[in-house]
Formats: sequence, C-alpha cells, structure tokens
Amino acid sequence: METYELKHDVIVFGFQVKTFPEGIGEAFDTLIEKVPEGLNRSYYGISFFSDGKVVYIAAVEEKNPGEAEKHKYERYRIEKGKYYMVTVKDWRTKTGSIKDVFHEMMKQKNIDHGRPCIEWYRNDDEMECMVKLI
Repeated sequence: METYELKHDVIVFGFQVKTFPEGIGEAFDTLIEKVPEGLNRSYYGISFFSDGKVVYIAAVEEKNPGEAEKHKYERYRIEKGKYYMVTVKDWRTKTGSIKDVFHEMMKQKNIDHGRPCIEWYRNDDEMECMVKLI
C-alpha cells in the first residue's frame, strides 16, 4: 500500500449499477460504447454504503464540457487529496477479490470513512484501489 496524491479533482460521469455486483461489466461496456475515444479514457468505480447497501457508480472521465448531459448521465467529482492506493495487476481475473482489498485498506489509520472507495481502471491490466485519507 502506498500513498498517492490526486492533485486535482477528477470530474466524471456515469450511473449507478442497480444490479451490483453482477452488472458492473455491462455498465462499463455501455459507457465505453457511448463515449468518443472508447478505451482511451480513464474509467472509475465509485462505491459507498447507503442504507446498509453498497452503492456502485460506473463512471468515465469527462473530457469535454457537457458530456454528462449529452449522454443523460450524472456528473460526479472524485476529490483531490491524499489516498491510500493498492495496485491490482491482471484485475479482470481478480474481480471477486477486489472487495477484500478494500476491506483491508479500510482497517488502516487515517482513512476518511465518509468518502467513497475509488477504483481507477488505468488500462485492461492495471487497476488502482483508492481510499481517501483524513
């Protein structure tokens, strides 16, 4: 686990995956088909607890103003600041264990439990699990 500083807010857009966790792959496929540049953008999973359930947002980086509205999706902001980060290589074969990575991260000191967990899909092989520090 390392500390990573996100220097600027990241503006993304997307939607809640209603059939979490089964619908995550389909949600990202939908986003990839909708946006120009397809896979040449950063994709994010944003998750948090609400009413005792996990809420999962599939999102893509907004590169052009008005994209969220154009595609009729919600806009979200990933806050700048310091995060604990764990890199997961070959993440596509490890989707069932990503929750375990976050569970371990949440046990660390100085975690801001009021902020969502972030999955940053850098590419087809590498994904970053991130939790915000206080």
